[in-house]
Amino acid sequence: MEENKIEELVYPKDFINKVICGDCAKVMTQIPKEVIDLVVTSPPYDDLRTYKGFSFNFENIAKELFRIVKRGGVVVWVVGDRIYRGNRTLTSFRQAIYFQDIGFKVHDIMIYKKKNTPFMRANAYTNCYEFMFVLSKDSPKTFKPLMEPTKRNGYEMLVTNRKPDGVIKKVVGKLKENKVKTNIWEYAVGLGGTTRDKIAFTVPAAFPEKLAEDHILSWSNENDVVLDPMCGSGTTCKMAKFHNRNYIGIDISEEYCDITRKRLIKEARQITLRS
Repeated sequence: MEENKIEELVYPKDFINKVICGDCAKVMTQIPKEVIDLVVTSPPYDDLRTYKGFSFNFENIAKELFRIVKRGGVVVWVVGDRIYRGNRTLTSFRQAIYFQDIGFKVHDIMIYKKKNTPFMRANAYTNCYEFMFVLSKDSPKTFKPLMEPTKRNGYEMLVTNRKPDGVIKKVVGKLKENKVKTNIWEYAVGLGGTTRDKIAFTVPAAFPEKLAEDHILSWSNENDVVLDPMCGSGTTCKMAKFHNRNYIGIDISEEYCDITRKRLIKEARQITLRS
C-alpha cells in the first residue's frame, strides 16, 4: 500500500481481518483508542536482521500500542539482545522500562527457550532464549492458564498442618494431575517446529506458531481483536484466525504482506476442510 493511501483507511472495515502494508507507527494512528484486545509481535531488534532495510521507531510504536489497546488488554513483546564484543545491549530491558514509563504494567517476564538453537559462543554458554514481555494495560481482563501434567499424581501421604505439639501429621491425599505451566516455554524451531509452511522461512526469524497460539489462548477470547503490527510472515494472524479471533496484520514490506495473505488463504482452506 502506498504511503499516501494510509490516510484513507477506515476502522473497522479496512482493518479487521486484513493485512495492511505500511509503516505501523503511521497505520496505527488510524485505529481508534482502546479497541485492541491482544498484541503478539516481535520487533526487528538491535539490527540483527536487515528486514529488507526497513527500520522502526520504537517509541512511537510503543505509544500507539498503549493508545489503541483496551483497558485490560495485553501486549506480548518477543525480543532479545544483540551481543557485541562480549557485551549485551540490554535493549530488551530498556524497551520494557519505556513501556512501563508510558503506562503499561510489566505483568510478566517470560522466556522463549529454543530447543534446537544453533547459536554457539566461543567463551560463554550457548544462548537459547528470548524474552517475552507480557505488558498489560491495567490488570489483564483475560487469563486462561495453560496446564501441563504433574510429574507425580495419584494418592500419597501428604503433610497437613503442624499441631501445637510440634508433630507433623500426614494424611492420604490426591495429587493434582495437572498444574499451571511455568513462564518458561520451550519450542522447537525450524521447519516442522516453527511451522510447516515453507513460505514463512523467506522472512527472517519467524517465531513458532505454537508460541503465538499459546499466548492467544492465554490472553484472549473468541472474537477478540488480535494485532501484530510487525507481522512478518503472518504467524500471529494465522493462529488468531485458527482460533476464531479477529486479526489485524501490519507490515512495511509488501513482500511480507503477500506471504501473510498466502498463509491466511491456505489456513482458510484448511478450516473449510476441517468443518
